[in-house]
This record gives sequence, structure tokens and C-alpha cells, in this order.
Amino acid sequence: MANLPDLLTHPDLFTLSKGLAVLTSMITPALLLSASGTFILYTSQRLGRCVDRIRKISEQLEYQIDPSTQKPLSPERTKMLLHMLEYSGRRARILASVMISFYLAAGAFVFTSVAIAVASMFIERLSWLPVSLGIVGALFMSYGGLRLIFEARLSEESLLEEIAFVEKAAARHTES
Repeated sequence: MANLPDLLTHPDLFTLSKGLAVLTSMITPALLLSASGTFILYTSQRLGRCVDRIRKISEQLEYQIDPSTQKPLSPERTKMLLHMLEYSGRRARILASVMISFYLAAGAFVFTSVAIAVASMFIERLSWLPVSLGIVGALFMSYGGLRLIFEARLSEESLLEEIAFVEKAAARHTES
């Protein structure tokens, strides 16, 4: 095997067209890395809102007081809050796993870019590696996206149940 100085001075190694081809190839994983970052930011914000919701529900349950009236919570309201706490906990677990998936995708895309450079410039028999890493990154992104769909559906389900509870409570109050 040739040593590094010999490789660096090899006439075919650093032609302009080969260098541009490598840089062009490295752009795709960079764009996918940017998309991963956007998904990570979005998911992090959703997780933060979910955690805030859990803390608010927990506080209400801990003190057993309705903040709008400063009166004790009704058994129905307590039951509803416990149900909402369960929904929020499930959502938080899903969002945490989605973030891990997107972080893994981002890592795979970074390694894809590095593998493209290494395979193009030094070890051509490793050309399968960047393709494999890119596929792995795309699979992690797809998995995270599918999980986000499930989490959004769970969020909607929780919201609709809460709306139904509030409408039922409002109807009881207007009848009294």
C-alpha cells in the first residue's frame, strides 16, 4: 500500500473534475442533514410543550384545585386530568424516541458525507459505504416521520376528549 505523501502527489487523485464530483456528491447528505436538524428542532419544541402540559396537569392534581375557581376539583375533572396526563406521557415517550431517530439520521448523514470523500479520494472499493449510510439515515428519518404522524394523531385524540369534557361541563353549568 502506498503511503500518504505518495497518494497526495498522485496525478489522477486531485483533478478538478474529480474534486468537483466529490463536492457535489457531498451536498446531498448536507441537505438531508439540514432537514434532520429542522425535524429535531420541531420535535424538541413539541416535546417541550408536552412537558409543560404534564407539569401543569401534575400541579393541578397535586393541589387538587381548579385554578380558575380556586375550588377543589370535581371527581370527573380529576379523572379527566389523569387521562390527559396519560396521553401526555405517551406523547412525550414517542417524541423522545422520534428525536433519537432524527439524531441518528443526522449522524448517518454526516458519516455519509465523510464516507463519500474517503471512498472517492482514497479507497474506491468502499463506494458501498456512503450509499449504505445514506439509506440508513433515510430509514431513520422515515421512521421518525411515521412516529410523528402517530404522535400527532394521539395529540388530536387527547384534544378532542378534552373538548368533549369541557362542552359537557359547560352544558351542566348552563342547565343549573
